[in-house]
Amino acid sequence: MANPDPSQVPAPAESDEAVNSSTPDPAAPAETSEQGSGARQLLGMKGADTGDTNIWKIRVQLMKPITWVPLIWGVICGAAASGHFTWTFEHVLIAAICMVMSGPLLTGYTQTINDYYDRDIDAINEPYRPIPSGAISVPQVVIQIIVLLVGGIGVAYGLDQWAGHEFPTLTVLAIVGSFISYIYSAPPIKLKQNGWLGNFALGASYIALPWWAGQALFGTLTPKVMVLTLAYSLSGLGIAIINDFKAVEGDRALGLKSLPVVFGIQKAAWICVLMIDVFQIGMGLFLISIHENLYAVIIFLLVIPQITFQDMYFLRDPVKNDVKYQASAQPFLVLGTLVAGLAIGHAGL
Repeated sequence: MANPDPSQVPAPAESDEAVNSSTPDPAAPAETSEQGSGARQLLGMKGADTGDTNIWKIRVQLMKPITWVPLIWGVICGAAASGHFTWTFEHVLIAAICMVMSGPLLTGYTQTINDYYDRDIDAINEPYRPIPSGAISVPQVVIQIIVLLVGGIGVAYGLDQWAGHEFPTLTVLAIVGSFISYIYSAPPIKLKQNGWLGNFALGASYIALPWWAGQALFGTLTPKVMVLTLAYSLSGLGIAIINDFKAVEGDRALGLKSLPVVFGIQKAAWICVLMIDVFQIGMGLFLISIHENLYAVIIFLLVIPQITFQDMYFLRDPVKNDVKYQASAQPFLVLGTLVAGLAIGHAGL
């Protein structure tokens, strides 16, 4: 599932400089700096340690564990939307397996293949990444891509068997999501070259695809819900734009038409926040239309702090304050997604 660098994950509450710098603070104790950079390496964050040569740590870094969280959360939202999830051992176990499929396996595949095709731009924007730093060879990366892809599709097929699906819904979702991941990063299509198409692919990966997996696993995935979640994913498009601000220099150098490159920093920031807010409010209005008023009010209330933090941080300086904004505002959007799932499950859509 296409999810190269989701910002829906709440970032650690650190200063921008600490997160966005690959050089440890010289004033900090050496042990603390080493621990922090080592943790960033395993999570796939900026500021990673480039000196650790343990191949398994490097492989995990390629998979960016910090980016698994939105997909795992999406499965939870889909399970809630199904209206049939129960807190039994079997359902919890099956849900956990679906999360492994969506997170470590298929998101890990997505991140690895993205790094494979982005090794030139990463040499400009994030030279500490495993491939441009020379920490892992290209053939080793290709093997990892294949293992994660086959593993993810295999787990999806097993989940279809457990659910008794006549049509292998989860297997098809895994294949389609993996294909989107491929064309997002790989030439000649390379969706990420287009700010709108690439970011919508990410937005759908954050919200729609894992939601569909969770709902299909425990209930019935209807065309109405698919259209609704795709529309809601446009708020995820806004989230995806946030990641483009930190890569403007490299994107411009390599001719990638990200929205900050095409529209400029400030206009792109406004596009970003409007997409995030408008489509959450749209979901709230839809919930009112199906008489799920309480859930709608909760979503409206969750949008308010997001708008506040957009004004406080993001719109004032989107390049400097992107991480601070994510840490402050995105948890409210994440909670809103679950509220929407619970509402749809309650309505029986």
